[in-house]
Amino acid sequence: FSRALSFTLCKHFIPQHSSSPWPERILNNPTEAVRIGQRGKDGAPIITFPEFAGFSEIPDDDFLNVVTYLTSIPSLEAASIGFIIIIDRRRDKWSAVKASLTRIAGAFPGNLQLVFVLRPSRFIQRAIADIGIKLYRDDFKMKVPIIMLNSVSDLHGYIDKSQLTRELGGTLEYGHSQWIHHRTAIENFAMTVKTTAQMLQSFGTDLAETELPNDVQCTEELLSSHTEHHSKLKDELKLAVKQGATLLTCIREPVTRSANSKLSPDELENVATVERLLAQLDETEKAFDQFWTKHHLKLEQCLQLRHFEHDFREVKLTLDNLMETQAGFTDIGDSVTRVENLLKEQKHLEEKGQEPLEKAQSLALHGEQLIQNNHYAVDSIRPKCVELRRICDDFTNETKKKYDILGKSLELHKQLDKASQWCEAGIYLLASQAVDKCQSQEGAETALVEIEKFLVTAKEHQLSNPKEIVQKLEDVQEMFDKRQVSLKKLAAKQTRPVQPVAPHPESSPKRASPKITRPPAVGSHIINELIETERVYVEELQSIIEGYASEMDNPNLVHLIPSALQNKKEVLFGNLPEIYYFHNRIFLKEIENCIENPELLARCFLKRKEDLQIYEKYCQNKPRSEALWRQCGDSIFFQECQRKLDHKLSLDAYLLKPVQRITKYQLLLKEMLKCSKNSEGTAELEEALATVLDIIKSVNDSMHQIAITGYEGDVSELGKLLMQGSFNVWTDHKKGHNKVKDLARFKPMQRHLFLYTKMLLFCKKREENTDGHEKTASYSFKNSLKMSTVGITENVKGDNKKFEIWYNGREEVYIIQASSVELKNTWISEIRKVLTGQLEACRGRAHRAAAGNAPLLSASQDPQ
Repeated sequence: FSRALSFTLCKHFIPQHSSSPWPERILNNPTEAVRIGQRGKDGAPIITFPEFAGFSEIPDDDFLNVVTYLTSIPSLEAASIGFIIIIDRRRDKWSAVKASLTRIAGAFPGNLQLVFVLRPSRFIQRAIADIGIKLYRDDFKMKVPIIMLNSVSDLHGYIDKSQLTRELGGTLEYGHSQWIHHRTAIENFAMTVKTTAQMLQSFGTDLAETELPNDVQCTEELLSSHTEHHSKLKDELKLAVKQGATLLTCIREPVTRSANSKLSPDELENVATVERLLAQLDETEKAFDQFWTKHHLKLEQCLQLRHFEHDFREVKLTLDNLMETQAGFTDIGDSVTRVENLLKEQKHLEEKGQEPLEKAQSLALHGEQLIQNNHYAVDSIRPKCVELRRICDDFTNETKKKYDILGKSLELHKQLDKASQWCEAGIYLLASQAVDKCQSQEGAETALVEIEKFLVTAKEHQLSNPKEIVQKLEDVQEMFDKRQVSLKKLAAKQTRPVQPVAPHPESSPKRASPKITRPPAVGSHIINELIETERVYVEELQSIIEGYASEMDNPNLVHLIPSALQNKKEVLFGNLPEIYYFHNRIFLKEIENCIENPELLARCFLKRKEDLQIYEKYCQNKPRSEALWRQCGDSIFFQECQRKLDHKLSLDAYLLKPVQRITKYQLLLKEMLKCSKNSEGTAELEEALATVLDIIKSVNDSMHQIAITGYEGDVSELGKLLMQGSFNVWTDHKKGHNKVKDLARFKPMQRHLFLYTKMLLFCKKREENTDGHEKTASYSFKNSLKMSTVGITENVKGDNKKFEIWYNGREEVYIIQASSVELKNTWISEIRKVLTGQLEACRGRAHRAAAGNAPLLSASQDPQ
């Protein structure tokens, strides 16, 4: 588009000399000083200098401009043949001939072929001219023949009459005013084309340099503004085209009016010029339309993206609240009534979640449609679609799991109630059997029948859990067994009478009927889940190493490995073997020891804090691994390995497992913390969660840090990376024109900041395509500030999300706007810690120097 709009008028221009486009006092004179339009027999353009009394009075600058303009009118092909000059001085003196030749020789800018001079007609002047031309020919410095002619009839021998005007004995119709009118119109049209092209080029440059907004409103305003500007420029183009078409019609008017008329070479030249300008205008318009189509599409896609991101934030917030509410439902009930109420609450939550879940699914589907339509921000849309579907699946699976647990709990409590009622009924039956009546055979048999009937119902209440109820059932069963033995003896053989006593049940075993309690604590469930998923994780790592990594060394499969993958095992798998060794040999065994003592889990994470840093190394290598997989992932080697392992997913899905695992630890620790609030071990769990979150932050920060480009120093020498993030940044310089320049920048710069203990880096985030796949972010270094020289202003008037970083007495100030007040406060806190640490270190050195009479800084110490 830029090449198409780099439009220059190589042949048609407006001379920049006097107040008029060209010396109209000469060209508009009734007796013209100079004219062009005829052609020689070989097509050479002819310039005629007719008799003109004031020729010598024309200023040199005006003469040069006119001749230069006239020589620029013919085509390059015609001009290359060489110009023919006719000087008519039949009524003049030799001195006029000499002056004309001298002026033309000194000022003519074109390529000359011949010079014809119609010599003075008076006898004396003709004789003088003959002598003069012989004497002064060399003085004229013309490298072409100068042919002196006595009459126009002599001229007709060289040039056809049809190319000569009437004063030279020719038949060519020439209207000087019409010629000027046409040339003026052509020059105006050429200037219109040039101006239009420049406007298009300026607008195209503005479009190319426009940074896409980050919100819906600004994007809509930008799209509207650009569309309006585009419409105005299209109107200008239409007017220019209309102007050219009208001009072309005017030039062709003689031919249109009369079929016998023919255009002169000069008019044909004008037609070609206008047609060429119209063609250039059409080419420019096509290039502009093509560029606008792409830019307009990108703006529309940007607006789609901003709507998608806005909807994603709203839906994500709703889903997160939903998941948080669901996570709070940890109670499984201690009675039938309580469990039934919990099921109603769960049902209400499920119904409440239907609308946001449908919105999330719809939004994910919309995102996938954007991806299928080749949206430029695929790398931003796809993770959000995956996140939405993951949350929906998590909520659905968790809901199903809750229903399953509560259903089992309800069934269990119903059985417990029945078992408890059976026990109480049995005890009452034994207590109601009068002992005195049982002393007779008939009474004993009657009581025995009642007991046997009751015992038949015992099978309906056989439970395997919980132990307390089973024990109580066994106790009651034992009581009935003893009563049966006694009654059978009485029924078989009568003994001496027994003194009647008040009826009472036989003594039960000394074990008291325990109170029915709840199933095991939720904390144990989380521990079990952690251990089970850890075992699966270890097995998956083992399958990857044995089924893929080791197979790369298998000589039987070497021929299936692409050349790009040769000797790249460490790039593809990173330090995955190290991760597998740690989890298989160490971490899994340690958390398995926590199954009986959940409170020990936090200590495992705290103890292995340093070992878990291996995930940072793995994630730093992940971009290289993904690039290699995109290049070789479709190879037969990987397909064969996947077939042998009977994996449903390809290798790249399993290479994401370490990243997912470290996130899983975070979620499980949060669940443990919710279940253990205000109990022993809560502090250690909080510390363990903070450790995992710190590891995740370090991994995330390191992934951003390795994408810094253009920084000439070594980032490893800048100290620990404390924070990183994107901000709006304004600068305010106190020196001269810089202040005016920066204050004029009302639009903020988009900068990604990296805070180290020694330096603050300002970078510009860029997104680049990688071989047609998802875009990857990089950070182009722009500026840096030493932390030993800066100060901060925590609050900026008018915006509670802004703060300032400055140095050298506020000579240069960076106004930084965070996306939220919380983010701003976090950064200010970290910066304050750095500055406070530097101050304390400086005071410490001063104290040691004063105590030991030593310098504050030794040669080996860093002044930062």
